[in-house]
Amino acid sequence: MSWLRKGFVRKGLMAPVIGGAALAATMTGGLAADMPGNTLPPPSLSARPVQRTEIYSGWYLRGDVGYRFGRSDGAEPAAGFAAPTSEKMGNSIAAGLGAGIKTEWLRTDFTIDVATPMKYEAEPGGTSAKVSATTFMFNGYLDLGTWYRATPYIGAGAGAARVRISDYTSTAMPPFSGDNARAQWNFAWAGMAGVAYAISPNTMVDVGYRYINFGDATTGSDAFGSVTLKQIAAHEVRVGLRWSFDDLPLSR
Repeated sequence: MSWLRKGFVRKGLMAPVIGGAALAATMTGGLAADMPGNTLPPPSLSARPVQRTEIYSGWYLRGDVGYRFGRSDGAEPAAGFAAPTSEKMGNSIAAGLGAGIKTEWLRTDFTIDVATPMKYEAEPGGTSAKVSATTFMFNGYLDLGTWYRATPYIGAGAGAARVRISDYTSTAMPPFSGDNARAQWNFAWAGMAGVAYAISPNTMVDVGYRYINFGDATTGSDAFGSVTLKQIAAHEVRVGLRWSFDDLPLSR
């Protein structure tokens, strides 16, 4: 039986010996990692996620159509003729093209607009004329944020207008008719507001309002003189498309 007891003793001693060896190996590995020359590099800071704000920018083209409600601040007839007691400016249809660039919240573009003539009518004398304007405008817009793909904005523009008065007839201020068409260049300015909606990654529908002022315009003249229409302007309701060369942010 002595050999059996010796076996149990050997087996009882083997477990602590194996456990101690494993512990020693673990501690030796830890110490070796802390020794000079074996130091592990610290975690790289570049691996941490960096939060940043993307600033969207890109070139775009635009096309617009609109309906103009014309107005003026009265007429100044030739000397010796009575001023009109009632007058009105008719409506017209306008269309335009443009190109611009957009950042995250600011847009600028250059636009060219043409329109059908607005009819001017005044009394007394059955006075009438056709007034048309072609504009070349530089515009700036402030985008006010995007919600569910819709971006409201406000803006302003300045540029030049070629204003033409034709088909003037009157029996009162002054009473001339015939080929008296006259065109002139004026400073023009505008204010606008609207909402643009992204219908695809590159296309937005733009629905807006614009007030545009064309300045004064004078008819042709004869021996009696000429008539000046003061502060010709229009209120416009506009619908257009903007196509971007880069993808648009569809949500924010």
